[in-house]
Amino acid sequence: MKVLLTRWHALGGLVALMTLGGCATLMFPTSEPAPGKVHPAAPVDAAQPAGGSAKPVSAAAERSHTSSLRPFADVIRGATESPGFFPLWRKDERLWIEVPRERLEQPFLLSVNVHSSVGERGLYASQMEDSWVASFRRVGNQMQLVARNLGYRADGNAPLQQALAQAFSDSLLGSTPVASAEHPERDSVLIDASFLLGDISGYSTRIEAAFRLPYNFDRNNSFFEQSWASAEMSTLNVRMHFATPRIPASALNGAGSASPPTTTPDPRSFFVGFVYNFTKLPDEPMQPRRADPRLGHFTDAHTDLSTDLKSNPRVHYINRWRLEKKDPQATLSEPKEPIVFWLDKNIPVRYRPAVEAGVLEWNKAFERIGFKGAVVVRQQPDDANWDTLDARHASVRWYVGADAGFARGPHQSDPRTGEILDADISMADVFTRSSRRFFIEETGRSSQERLAQLTAGWRTSQRDELCHYAMEAAGEMDFVLDTLEERDEFNAGSPEAEAFVQSVVKDTVMHEVGHTLGLKHNFKGSTVVKRSQLADSGYTEAHGISGSVMDYNAFNLALKGERQGAYNNTTLGPYDYWAIEYAYKPIDRQKEAAELARIAARSVEPELAYADDYDAGGFGGFEGIDPLANRFDLGDDPLAYADKRMKLSQELWQRVQVREPQYGEDPVRQRRLLLSGFRQMSRTAELASKYVGGMVQVRDLPGTSSRRTYTPVDPAKQREALQLLAEGLFSTDSFRFRPEFLSSLPPDYLDRSAVGPVSVPDAVLDAQTSALDRLLSGGVATRLLDLPNYLGAKAARAISLQEVYRTLQDAVWSEVKAGAEIDRLRRNLQREHLKRMTVMLTRGSSSLPPDALSLMRYNATQLQAQLQRAAANRRVSIETQAHLQDSLALLNEALKASMSRS
Repeated sequence: MKVLLTRWHALGGLVALMTLGGCATLMFPTSEPAPGKVHPAAPVDAAQPAGGSAKPVSAAAERSHTSSLRPFADVIRGATESPGFFPLWRKDERLWIEVPRERLEQPFLLSVNVHSSVGERGLYASQMEDSWVASFRRVGNQMQLVARNLGYRADGNAPLQQALAQAFSDSLLGSTPVASAEHPERDSVLIDASFLLGDISGYSTRIEAAFRLPYNFDRNNSFFEQSWASAEMSTLNVRMHFATPRIPASALNGAGSASPPTTTPDPRSFFVGFVYNFTKLPDEPMQPRRADPRLGHFTDAHTDLSTDLKSNPRVHYINRWRLEKKDPQATLSEPKEPIVFWLDKNIPVRYRPAVEAGVLEWNKAFERIGFKGAVVVRQQPDDANWDTLDARHASVRWYVGADAGFARGPHQSDPRTGEILDADISMADVFTRSSRRFFIEETGRSSQERLAQLTAGWRTSQRDELCHYAMEAAGEMDFVLDTLEERDEFNAGSPEAEAFVQSVVKDTVMHEVGHTLGLKHNFKGSTVVKRSQLADSGYTEAHGISGSVMDYNAFNLALKGERQGAYNNTTLGPYDYWAIEYAYKPIDRQKEAAELARIAARSVEPELAYADDYDAGGFGGFEGIDPLANRFDLGDDPLAYADKRMKLSQELWQRVQVREPQYGEDPVRQRRLLLSGFRQMSRTAELASKYVGGMVQVRDLPGTSSRRTYTPVDPAKQREALQLLAEGLFSTDSFRFRPEFLSSLPPDYLDRSAVGPVSVPDAVLDAQTSALDRLLSGGVATRLLDLPNYLGAKAARAISLQEVYRTLQDAVWSEVKAGAEIDRLRRNLQREHLKRMTVMLTRGSSSLPPDALSLMRYNATQLQAQLQRAAANRRVSIETQAHLQDSLALLNEALKASMSRS
């Protein structure tokens, strides 16, 4: 996720105030943090916002407004001052913000981060949240906090700037009466900070989305915890109370849509801690750098209407830290100000070395472009009284939640230029307690459904930009560790297992730090390493197992008897060096356009393959069409990896069924291992089905390459994928389990997350239906029907939509043609296929082309004839006879039904 942020300068004479038991306590820093990166505040005309601001109130007019107000000195009598960007005054529970006249209408960065929260359904602690370029506007005796509109600009075109100011509004974040007359010497007024004890960030909407209950903000029981200020920033920590008068009875028995929190002592009440940062923007805006679509960086975008000559007025500035050499002439130089990451004191000591190693790994990329020690790690002292969520510290923090499994690497930037000002990585304790608690009973639910539940309290933009690498990587880690343990190659708690876990933490931190440096996901990074190289331990130890740490890299687990390379990624890949070079290489302004074009033109090199979340699919509603752009695949042949993952699941199942459980071990261990294998089967379904109707996509700009943007997947590869699904995923033989094993899988009787025995048919169907949905989708049908247009003279070799439909139907209904018995697993699959067929026959689909509907009806009539013959067979079981007759009846009704096609 990308948001806006700043870093701090130095605490100097910083004084912080903390309310303890209703008393105001002076707090001095126990240690002085080393200075981070600092820039002076930005002039108002650096990037004129589109939404107009009222003209500053004149001194004479302001004096007339304030004549009836209490004198400044009277209001703060007995209060203690924290001098800073906006001086803060505190007396007991009261807190005032001093607003100098010179700061009125001047932009600053306002950020609101979440220090503490509920601990479930997306409402977690240690999260970087919203930010705005804001300013204070005085209207009479009212002070408004206004978010400035920077989305539309016309720099250098004064008349059009006036039009934009009239066309596009600013937003009001909050307002409060002016609390004092103007100070005669300081030329400033006071405002009561209690207006911040309100829902400025809109958190109550997220609470309602999570629990489906109208929790109201309770101002009377909300309060300021701490406050401190420096020359660059003023920060206030607040504790906000949310409550609802009653929980509906329907919510208690699960009958209604409401679902109260489960983590609080009383579900009617909870507190959320917010950190408000008022931060000075750079006086001299950083030179922006334009984005290039051939590689992936987060951006700040705006619409530039300063000229009519642009066909596309959208401008994208990449997000990057301001990094400048101390010695511009030196080949290798330290930066003027390094990028400093603070390790929060809440990180378990066990993991701090791995976290530090993951952060510092990025120095390898910066050294290649001439920076020594560009990234620095510092540990927050255990007795420190400052919060790493303030705007002075880029940080890595740990957080705990009842269902938390995510790591996030958000950052905050100056939207005028794209300069990253701060970042706060949040790491869930998913590695401390492992991810196993998430996956004990997950049958019947897709990964997207699981994510939807866990992020119920997140905004749409947060879910769209979600990085769930940590949770999925931890699940993959457990699968590998369990398989190795079943092979007697690893023992739980052994030094080898501990080193393995530490390497996974380092890998995840490298990934999230990449986000905070401005890099997006690269879901083609894993495809640049050959399968033969993955089996080479020497190669993988030196170069890693993927071309990028920004991919969701799977674990490199060999089949039994194969050579074993490194299990997971340990270092940066070629793409990571390339992306850092584009963003951070020092370039003379006059030569920048040409040099950036030269760097980006390397996109044709195979090891720099790139694809983002949209290309991989499942992001913003987009269907991924490129089978080389995936989450959690490995090697240059994702289809071969899918087949290997299926075999590894079957190996795990075979081993766990013959192993006798030992007294004292986890009682749900075998149950968990069974379902862990099914998660890998779902991965197989996703990877293999993507080949059918797939198009390999490359990102080239006009005139930069002879490559075609879209290349259909080779027909032979598409047919191979179809066969893998037909003979593997859709086959009963892939899911054979001993009755003694299935009857010996208890739930956790002390803390039930599962009730009753595991339903293997449900688990099988969960994996199979994802493949069915993909193969019968409108997107696949359209691309297969369009395929001859891309192949020209080679169109005769193409795989047709009818071949896909017929192959799928024959695989699903093979027993009908053979007159054979149909077991329950196969009956379930056939019902799901028939359900989709009848929907297409009776309701049609706006996403399916007419030819697809015609072909589906043609194949349905063929199936109807087969079912008629099979239904007369009395040599099969009564269950099979009933299934055949029911299927035939449903199909007959569907074929007779009238349908209105638009």
